[in-house]
Amino acid sequence: MRAHVLAFDLGAESGRAILGRLRSGVLDVHEVCRFSNEPVRQQGSLRWDILRLWLEVQRALERVSDVRLDSVGLDAWGCDYALIGERGDLLENPYHYRDARTDGIQEAVFARVPRDEIYAVTGIQFLSFNTLNQLYAACRATPKLIDNASAVAMIPDLMNYWLTGRLNAEYTIATTTQCVDARTRLWATSLTSKVGIPARLLPPLVDAGTIVGPVGRDASAAHEGTPVVVPACHDTASAVASVQCGGSRAFLSSGTWSLLGTELRAPVITPQARDLNFTNEGGVCGTVRLLKNICGLWLLQSCRRHWAAAGHEYGYEELLAAARDDHLSFRSLIDPDHHAFLHPENMVATIADYCRQTGQPEPSSPADYSRSILESLAFKYRTVLESLEGLTGTRFEEIRVVGGGSRNRLLNQFTADATGRTVVAGPAEATALGNIAMQMLATGAVASLTEAREVIEQTVHRWRGEAVRFSERAGAGLDGLFQQLGLVPRTELEELELRVAQLEHRLRLVEAEPTRPTPPPTH
Repeated sequence: MRAHVLAFDLGAESGRAILGRLRSGVLDVHEVCRFSNEPVRQQGSLRWDILRLWLEVQRALERVSDVRLDSVGLDAWGCDYALIGERGDLLENPYHYRDARTDGIQEAVFARVPRDEIYAVTGIQFLSFNTLNQLYAACRATPKLIDNASAVAMIPDLMNYWLTGRLNAEYTIATTTQCVDARTRLWATSLTSKVGIPARLLPPLVDAGTIVGPVGRDASAAHEGTPVVVPACHDTASAVASVQCGGSRAFLSSGTWSLLGTELRAPVITPQARDLNFTNEGGVCGTVRLLKNICGLWLLQSCRRHWAAAGHEYGYEELLAAARDDHLSFRSLIDPDHHAFLHPENMVATIADYCRQTGQPEPSSPADYSRSILESLAFKYRTVLESLEGLTGTRFEEIRVVGGGSRNRLLNQFTADATGRTVVAGPAEATALGNIAMQMLATGAVASLTEAREVIEQTVHRWRGEAVRFSERAGAGLDGLFQQLGLVPRTELEELELRVAQLEHRLRLVEAEPTRPTPPPTH
């Protein structure tokens, strides 16, 4: 089969348009353009410059005006939304999920609906910026604005509305709102009404892979009438759609955020999953993505911005090359998900302060900060992977890393070392490829998701890294010793395991010296 499709992938830092052409089972991809996505400060709040993003989408369509497209699809980040007025107009610039308006708001939501009840219905993890919390904050702060709104549109749903004039809520992006019933796959209107969110704001749900309408003339005269497919409109769902996962293979979508999980046929909604704060987000073709959000390369991105503001421009490759110095190893480890790292004014100072408060040396250079961030992420992945195994009863032998972070070979190797598992990295443009996969499926260019994934596997280059194993017995012994002595409650164990890594590293160095006897296992 043949297909010529255009995939838009809007990320928290940048957007891109990727042209995909399928001929005789071979997929060729070409980047049409890439553009920045910078939030703006507006009267003390942090917002998305959504109209500029829409302009970039229109410009990209114009750049391929000479190509006859079979379809167009768009994905974006989750949780953030726009309010649509009765005439279909945008009522305000959408808030950025790192805006401070939801600080402390989750507790107010819990006062209306208990935490356990929310999780039992939605199976979604608790994040301060979940759409449920954002909408409750809006209902409290700007009730007249909510009264004037006729609909809520998630960011990709808004773009599809502007492309076609038809407003729907694609399922995978809708699940990030914490307003969808994970079992019925419908809006949880009983829950939203208890929180005070009007059910009239929630658009009709549609599945990934649905053709929602044609491109309108106002959106693009050159492509008027081209079918618009909703792929997995949540960018992580699109990334996972691009690769085979599930079984003994976990996925790790690595970028501004890291999302580690697996693909299942049914949600896992248990007290253990709730307490570990795992989420059951919608996947493609009836699947569920059981995963956990981890504050990913946002840490390094924020440090780079601070250094740049001080007049020091460091490229990623420059920082990673410097961070390879093993003299920097395990000097300081942080918990990437500590609340202080969500939206600090100065990430460098915040990391230094965290290290002081936890009795560790402060990083002394950009290389030192970079090494600390990457090692901390790798050991956080280990902790989350072990929790995932406990929830599913599956041992994962391989971690498939996708997204922009898959290019970070140093982090990939640290991940293999920390988890003791094989890491296969790539594709970097997994989100766009998963978007293309669902467009090929919707237009009949492929017969199944499996076929689409096989086509993609033949297209991409992959990096494979095996673990450099260190004393697993010693590590397990140390973990067990701390728990047996009751020094740390279970809620603090994740952060402790990062500190245990420092001891494991020293044990690894000792074991590497042949003249010294191997220490006996700890009991």
